[in-house]
Amino acid sequence: MPFKLEDAKKLSQDKLTSFVIDEFRKSPLLDAMEWDDILKPQGGQSFTYLYNRVTTYPTASGRAINTEYAAQEPATTQVPVTAKIFGGAFEIDRAVAAHETQVINLVNFLLQQKTQATVALFNDWFINGDSAANATSFDGIDKAITGSTTEHFPSSAVIDLSSAAAIESNWREFLYELRQTIGLMDGAPTIIAVNNALFTAIQTVADYTSQFTQKRNDLGAEVVNYGAATIMNMGDKPGTSDPIIPISGTLGETSLYTMRIGIDGVHAVTPDGMKAPKVYLPNLKDPGAVKLGEVEMIAAAVLKATRSAAVLRKIKVA
Repeated sequence: MPFKLEDAKKLSQDKLTSFVIDEFRKSPLLDAMEWDDILKPQGGQSFTYLYNRVTTYPTASGRAINTEYAAQEPATTQVPVTAKIFGGAFEIDRAVAAHETQVINLVNFLLQQKTQATVALFNDWFINGDSAANATSFDGIDKAITGSTTEHFPSSAVIDLSSAAAIESNWREFLYELRQTIGLMDGAPTIIAVNNALFTAIQTVADYTSQFTQKRNDLGAEVVNYGAATIMNMGDKPGTSDPIIPISGTLGETSLYTMRIGIDGVHAVTPDGMKAPKVYLPNLKDPGAVKLGEVEMIAAAVLKATRSAAVLRKIKVA
């Protein structure tokens, strides 16, 4: 049965686990994400999730009296995905953990920082993951839709949003190509994923049109929407200042990803459902001066239908 992180929080009795779930939910991608369990037909859990990806959609037609319909079936491709283990650890001296709490609770601080890094890694892999290049990563959306019918290139050579003057000249073209990209999908997107440079440019585009709205979610974060879709700044790769959605160093070009989150579209899987993510706190009662804490998750991305995600290429932001 699919679930969201909000559902996992309701079942959590541990305050720090609830805190970690809230940190995960600060990512619009993770907050909107639907999760499915990885269950074996004979019972039990597994790391491998096997599903059929719809690649050719069904047709329908009229028929004359005394004639038959022409048989046609949707085409699917069986795709196995393997959930990968990711997260991080931190160490703290038991004396520091017990006594240095006047300004900040260091255990909570380290837990928060490690959680933010884990979220950044999930976001990175969800877009860029390639298990062929990195065996510890799951495969991401870019790998799944590159070369497909939902990879869209603008009619002009590039959409230039690299300056205020360029945005003023080209914002209509950008909106047109964005609509063309969304039009390739099988439904309205839930998430529009961008990097910081494009997110900033879109904020300026919003000065010229009323199609973008801003609001605060239940976590107090500012959210920008295009229609019903949340525009998500994917941020940087963990521990770096490199954007998750890259910018070409020579051309200054980037991409924009649209995704329809749903158990029949783009979603994620984890072996044990609502028990994720995991928090392993330092135990100050055990022997040893230096204590270890960890945040960990086991997950993978799933693209049930090719047309549930699309990408707009060649947007110049630098």
